[in-house]
Amino acid sequence: MTKRRRAWLVAASCVYAFGVWWMTLRPSIYDAEVGGILSRLLDVLHSSPATAWITFDVIESVSNVAMFVPLGLLVILWRGRWWHGILIGTVASSAIELTQLFFLPTRVADVRDVVANTLGAAIGVGIGLVLSRRISGSQDSHKARHRKLIDTRAQ
Repeated sequence: MTKRRRAWLVAASCVYAFGVWWMTLRPSIYDAEVGGILSRLLDVLHSSPATAWITFDVIESVSNVAMFVPLGLLVILWRGRWWHGILIGTVASSAIELTQLFFLPTRVADVRDVVANTLGAAIGVGIGLVLSRRISGSQDSHKARHRKLIDTRAQ
């Protein structure tokens, strides 16, 4: 791993960790302004039969999944094994929910959040594996022995 790649991964990991901390371990999920925006969004969604099924719980679950996708992707970018991403997602999510349960009385700890976060980490792992295979497959054509085959066929 190059120093540049390592620096980018450290920076991305730190920004991601701060974002997850900010979203999950503050005393309040959001302020009144954000709550008003979310309420208006739900009102708009409920006004149409096609989107009336979208509730606060659906948005929260999808958000929990989306929040942990980068974790799984980062684990693969750090060259971890696929199961490391899922395990780290489960452990980190469990730690967050336990912290909310024992130390943040204004937050609600929920096992469904652990499941959604773990699913998000697994999706991130899947995306990371697909991308890494595609990238390594496309770089094979640029290796010296392949370039030699391509060059001799062109002559």
